[in-house]
Amino acid sequence: MNLFLIGGTGFVGRAVVERLADAGHTIAVFHRGQTTPPLPSTVTAYQGNRDNPTALRDALDAAGPDGVVDLIPYTETHATALARVCTGRTNRLIVLSSGDVYRQYDGLRGVSDHAPDPVPLNEDAPLRSSRYPYRGTNTDFAYAHDYDKVLVEERVRMGEVPATILRLPKVYGPHDGDHHVGQALDRLRTAQDELVLSPAEAGWRWSRGYVVNVAAAIVTAATDPKAAGRTYNVGEPNALTQATWLQQVAEGAGLDTTVRTGAPEEQSEAPPLDWDYDMVLDTRRIRTELKFAEDVSRQQALSETVLWEQAA
Repeated sequence: MNLFLIGGTGFVGRAVVERLADAGHTIAVFHRGQTTPPLPSTVTAYQGNRDNPTALRDALDAAGPDGVVDLIPYTETHATALARVCTGRTNRLIVLSSGDVYRQYDGLRGVSDHAPDPVPLNEDAPLRSSRYPYRGTNTDFAYAHDYDKVLVEERVRMGEVPATILRLPKVYGPHDGDHHVGQALDRLRTAQDELVLSPAEAGWRWSRGYVVNVAAAIVTAATDPKAAGRTYNVGEPNALTQATWLQQVAEGAGLDTTVRTGAPEEQSEAPPLDWDYDMVLDTRRIRTELKFAEDVSRQQALSETVLWEQAA
C-alpha cells in the first residue's frame, strides 16, 4: 500500500514509519526537517511545512498515495486545509485525535462542573462543548492557542475523502519528548521510601498506550479498508489505577519506593487535577472490528521505557 505521512519523524511517527517499512509498504514522509531521525532507505522524504498547503499539495501530487496518515493535525485550520488538499489526491484519510475530545477531560482539568461520565468512555461518549483547552495556559507548544481536536475531527469528517479518526491515550515509550514515565520516576525518586497519595488520586485511572502498540493500531487502521469513515479509541485494554501504575514504574526502575494512600498531611505534592474524572477509554471497537491486539506487554513496555529514560 502507498501511504503518505504528515509528520513521521517525531515520537509516534517514527514508530509508525518503522512498522510500515517492516511490512513492505511504500511510504512518503512530509516533515519540516526539525527532527531528523534516520529513516528506512525505502522511505521518500519531502521537506515542507504543513502550514503551507501548496507545499503539501505538491508533495501529494508527487507521491500519489492510496491513503494519507496525518500524525500532527492540531488545529481547525490544519484539518480544513487537509480535507481540501486531499480531495482528488487520495482515497482515505487517517487522522490522529486524542482522548482529550471527551467532556470528561474538562472535568479532570477542573473547568467544568458536569458530573463524571461513566467509564470506560466509548466512541459515542459526550465530547467537550468547550474549545481550545490549552489557550491561555503555560503549555510550551507552538499551536497551544488554537489546538482543538474536536474541531479537527469535525472538519475532516466534512471533507469528501473518507476519514478514520483515532483517539489516542496517554502515549509513553522511548523518544517521548514529554517524558511521561520520566515524570513518574522523578516523583518516585523525590519521595524516596514512600510515595503517599490521596485515596482519590490512588484510585484514579487514565488509559495509556506504549508507543509501539499505538503505532501498530495506527497501521492496522490505515491498511484495513473496513476502518474508512470510522472512529476508534486506542489504548491498553485495562487502565491501571494511578497507584498501581506508579508502583509498576518503580518496580521497572528497580526502586524500593512503596506507593500507598495516607492522610493529607502525609501526601506528596500532586498535579492539580480533579481525580473524580477517570480518563478511561473503551477500546473494544478497534479490537472487534479490526482484530487489533497489542504486540508488546506492559511489563516489557515499561522496562524499555525506563531504560530509555535513565539513559536520556
